[in-house]
Formats: sequence, C-alpha cells, structure tokens
Amino acid sequence: MLDAVHHVAIICSDYACSKRFYAEILGLTIIREVWRADRESWKCDLQVGSAQIELFSFPNPPARPSRPEAQGLRHLAFSIAALEPVIEHLQRHDVVVEAIRLDEHTGKRFTFFADPDGLPLELYEL
Repeated sequence: MLDAVHHVAIICSDYACSKRFYAEILGLTIIREVWRADRESWKCDLQVGSAQIELFSFPNPPARPSRPEAQGLRHLAFSIAALEPVIEHLQRHDVVVEAIRLDEHTGKRFTFFADPDGLPLELYEL
C-alpha cells in the first residue's frame, strides 16, 4: 500500500539559518528553492537519500512544544553507517550532540541533536 516516505515538512523560524544548517552542515542537496510571495514564505526542497525535507519559512510561526514531549511528530531520524564521524562533524560546527545510547530492542546505537529551532533529530547507526 505505502512504498516509502516521500518528504517531511519543517517550518523554521530563521530561514537562512535553517537552510545553512540542513544544506551546509548536514550536507543535504538543495533540489529547488522558491519564494512564495503570496504567503511571504520560502520553500526549499532538500534531498536526503530517496526522500526529501521541505523547509518552509512563514512570518511569525508559533514555537513547537517539545519538552515535555507533545503529541505529534516526536523526532526525525537519519540512518548512517557510523556515528562517530558524523558526531565529530556536527561538534566541529558547534552542534551539541547527546551521549550515544543503545537501542535495547535492536542492539543498534543512536544519538540525538537538534536543529536551529530545537527540533529533535536522531542519528541511527545501521
């Protein structure tokens, strides 16, 4: 019935800062970037594997409640081959990364960090 995740949409508070974070620091490829004048909003499509992240800006978006955890999307997870090189890369860019944890059900290692707006992002080692 469902084949794959096509995209995840993220609304940011500072478009330039978030675009830099996702494209330059995380290394996602910009597919297209569009200014939508009628909505005073940027839309940037970023490639991540076979899926996309749609990065949106809107005037004065409300903050996302994340702690305590709120209903809705909890976090966005990225699969990677090895944690340490990615963690080191993020830390060189002053991104705070949590301690590595072990998934007790799969035996796989993972960790969390946040985007510029505090959206929880996970690195999951395959």
